Amino acid sequence: MEPILDIAIDLPEKGSRELLRSLHRQLRAAIIDGRLQPGLRLPPTRALAEGLGISRNTVIAAYDMLLSEGYVEGRRGAGTYVADVRPRLERPRAPLRADPIADRRLGPTWRGWRPLAETCSGETYRYDFVAGMPDGQFPFDIWQRLSTRAVRKVAKSQVRAHDPAGEPLLREAIASHASFVRAVACRPEDIVVTAGTIQAIDLIARILVTPGETEVAVEDPGYGPTRRSFLGAGAKVLSIPVDEEGLVVDRLPPSARVICVTPSHQLPLGVAMSARRRAALLHFAESFGAVIVEDDYDSEFRHDHMPLDALQTLDRSGSVFYVGTFSKSMFPALRMGFVVVPEWARYALTLAKQMNDRHNPLISQLALADFITEGHLARHVRKMRRIYSARHEALRAALDEHLGERLRAFRAHAGVHLAAELTVPCDEQALVAKAAASRIRIEDIARYASRDVVQKGLVFGFGMIEAEDIEPAVEELASMVT
Repeated sequence: MEPILDIAIDLPEKGSRELLRSLHRQLRAAIIDGRLQPGLRLPPTRALAEGLGISRNTVIAAYDMLLSEGYVEGRRGAGTYVADVRPRLERPRAPLRADPIADRRLGPTWRGWRPLAETCSGETYRYDFVAGMPDGQFPFDIWQRLSTRAVRKVAKSQVRAHDPAGEPLLREAIASHASFVRAVACRPEDIVVTAGTIQAIDLIARILVTPGETEVAVEDPGYGPTRRSFLGAGAKVLSIPVDEEGLVVDRLPPSARVICVTPSHQLPLGVAMSARRRAALLHFAESFGAVIVEDDYDSEFRHDHMPLDALQTLDRSGSVFYVGTFSKSMFPALRMGFVVVPEWARYALTLAKQMNDRHNPLISQLALADFITEGHLARHVRKMRRIYSARHEALRAALDEHLGERLRAFRAHAGVHLAAELTVPCDEQALVAKAAASRIRIEDIARYASRDVVQKGLVFGFGMIEAEDIEPAVEELASMVT
């Protein structure tokens, strides 16, 4: 029989004088410690008595005692309900002796870390230049239809196997998409589907890092979660500067075993790694047995020319892990990405994925496979490429017009953000705060850096601002740069 009440009640044998007292005590304890939540309807006395194998009178008496103590309340014609006794039970807590995030029971690497700030806050802005967020013009009606179709497939058991590397239909679709959009040569079996870029990098860190030994080079300024993932895995993380040609390869020490880069559209400077630097980086990796993690997060949105080849396309030594995401090309809540994995690491990365969360949600995988193979993704990317290119041009023109003598925009051939270096003395953090007070959201380059010495400037995302709003926003911002 199903239990009439989902808590364990251990009663003495029938006839014991402690029967009523024990039932009352156990019900009261369950209410106090929250196992029986406020507002929960208690079982009818007859049903509970039958379930416990005791007399109904005993249950009635226990309920009456709880009622008189205020732990339950009776509602005429509706039964007996658990009362909200939290206000009279709660006591002021003793102050913590130390900051919880510094507790020594945490591993040393994790002490002092706070959760990453979310890109989207609940605050609304008149002009929003936040980086990393795409426009909301996504065909959700098509996605809903494909998701419904995927539900029917699962319900009819047409899909049974759950491959931790990803559903075969999706991996085949991704291989075709990556080849068409970025000339990345890969087969479906080379792909591991992940829950976005952060999980992809975290899984790579798990399989490549020997704690306390492995040296990992990251761009500085760069993508914060990449640094955190490798630090969390126990790596020795090295900060490598970035200039207008991308990562400064000459600053890499021979001991670096992993190099993390965003070569197509550097985050946050937006520059593309030059062909000369790409060749030098691949030569370094082959010469010293290093691995390159290529984060190609939004390069499909090109503005003015054909892109340089991905590092994975140029790689001849199996050194490159190519990381892609659909958060920028589709919508962030999808949480779907992928890794094109060198053959020697395929088994290990698949196993790490399986141990982490078994596999991505099946329905989303099937819907995404259809979204790609039916051409919806390619059409959406073409549409958004035109929109983003118009915003990119409007932003460059507005910066030249209103801030030309105070800001110098970096060259960016792709992506959904543009960075600009301050050429006059200015406290950029104070400027960001002043803009926020006027409900203009902007970011400074320094927030992406771990070093004290870094380019002083601003990052302008244009995924969440309309083209016609860009010039008035920049003009107002220019009045704050003094």
